[in-house]
Amino acid sequence: MIEENVSGYQLPRFEYRRPADFDQTAQRYPVVIVGGGLAGLTLAADLSTRGIAFVLLDEDNTVGVKGASSRGIVYAQKSLEIFDRLGIYDKIAEKGVAWSVGKSLVGEKDIIYEFDAAKDSQSCQPPFLNIQQFYIEWFLVDRINELNVGEIRWMNRVKDVIADETHTLLEVETPDGSYWLEAEWLVDCSGLASGVREKLGLETFPEKGTERWCISDIRFKKEMPLERWTWVESPVNDGRAVWQHPMADGVWRIDFQMKLDSDVEYISRPDVCEERVKKLLGNDEPFELVWVGPWASRTHLLDDFRHHRVLFAGDSAHVFPPLGARGGNSGIQDADNLGWKLALVLRGLASESLLQSYSQERRPAAIHNTDLATRSVRFLSPQSDGQRVLRNAVIALAKNCEFAQTMINTGRLSTAFSYQGSDLSMDEGESIPNFSILLTNGQQQKLVDYAVDGQLIAISTSREALNQLANNALFKVLHIGQTDPDSIVDTDGKIAETLGVKDGSIVILRPDLHVLARFKQMDSAALNEIKRRINYVEQGELQ
Repeated sequence: MIEENVSGYQLPRFEYRRPADFDQTAQRYPVVIVGGGLAGLTLAADLSTRGIAFVLLDEDNTVGVKGASSRGIVYAQKSLEIFDRLGIYDKIAEKGVAWSVGKSLVGEKDIIYEFDAAKDSQSCQPPFLNIQQFYIEWFLVDRINELNVGEIRWMNRVKDVIADETHTLLEVETPDGSYWLEAEWLVDCSGLASGVREKLGLETFPEKGTERWCISDIRFKKEMPLERWTWVESPVNDGRAVWQHPMADGVWRIDFQMKLDSDVEYISRPDVCEERVKKLLGNDEPFELVWVGPWASRTHLLDDFRHHRVLFAGDSAHVFPPLGARGGNSGIQDADNLGWKLALVLRGLASESLLQSYSQERRPAAIHNTDLATRSVRFLSPQSDGQRVLRNAVIALAKNCEFAQTMINTGRLSTAFSYQGSDLSMDEGESIPNFSILLTNGQQQKLVDYAVDGQLIAISTSREALNQLANNALFKVLHIGQTDPDSIVDTDGKIAETLGVKDGSIVILRPDLHVLARFKQMDSAALNEIKRRINYVEQGELQ
């Protein structure tokens, strides 16, 4: 690995290695991942922790867009919990900026709404953490290499795709020419302009918005609170919105809302951007323009996130307006949903019909994210006189009325989606936070420590209820109480309350820490229903 300086950052450049496939007939791999962005690398790291071999193909040789921009910067609590399970959270926390307070303003300093997402949070991770996307990708690459289960092939571009019911055949182009390989399961994480999706002729029904924004990565020394500030109407931006976020390395992300259908080349010119920044910081405040670029709102969505044995994750499957930190976080959570299911299928513990639940769960999540982000766009860029009148009334009332403050919509931030209605879910399907666990023997744990393999997690205050699952390889059993050295201490009852267990009832968590089921009592009928839901294959054996 070679490091090079890009935009003031020392970033990795990974070496191309000639694949062994050139010297043999097309080899079949359990999983082939296309794209080394957030979704692809998260999935690769997830499979690595489960011992599932894979090949990841990336057409570039570094992280991010050659480090030219920060891209996604806000990582939500659920994503941070996933990274904790994958073993990279500590690096992220050391490098990034954790925050929980957000403020919405009009004028120069008139706060009309503020929140603190840390209130009542039970997770070991903060509500949000800001860090440039390429750092996350870099940490994931290091972790994948450390685990050494799969292979990342840099400078390998997918040239052709042939998919059928049993496998997928890929032609891959490299600096040494082209070769072919086969994938038992192909996961396309290659982004908005997916060549895999195009080769398969799958429609995404794209729509372009008229909103235009200028992203500015700025480094300055002026002391500022480590909070998210959003001006709904900023006097330094001609009455349009401005976002201000801290990031790693003393860099701040400042996004300026531009006029509809602005010339993107003009608004992102460094000299034009610098004038806007001077107005915001003050003419006497020195700063460095690290990077500047435009973005425009657009959406697309596949009808189904599975096509034969090809699965789609991240921007190859869905794109929504980038408000509320939904894009990158959604791709990370796609991978979290898919990894454990692929592992069960490939180990022979579940039939491949389990993978139907991936699209069934993550596509509604994408629709939900699109709806919320679109509402934020409408609030910040009213499309009609009626929308503008409503927006202005909300702003006016919010200065004095609490009910109106909750209607200020400058980008509802990403939260974990509940899989209620999924064929897998027998309950609400909500995500359980990564709470801290103290065992009666004094050992300190976190909930994610029990989610590192493919087992379901059964938790109850009743040892009798859990005894029925104690010797079942499908389950990891956790007891809340004081009776055994490895019981979970819960003196104030908050853990049981969070899990929704009481009076001897039992909760079953999936490996992604979403609730699969809750039972008042565990019996053979309940056990058989769990197995049916996850398409369990009895002759399988957990590894």
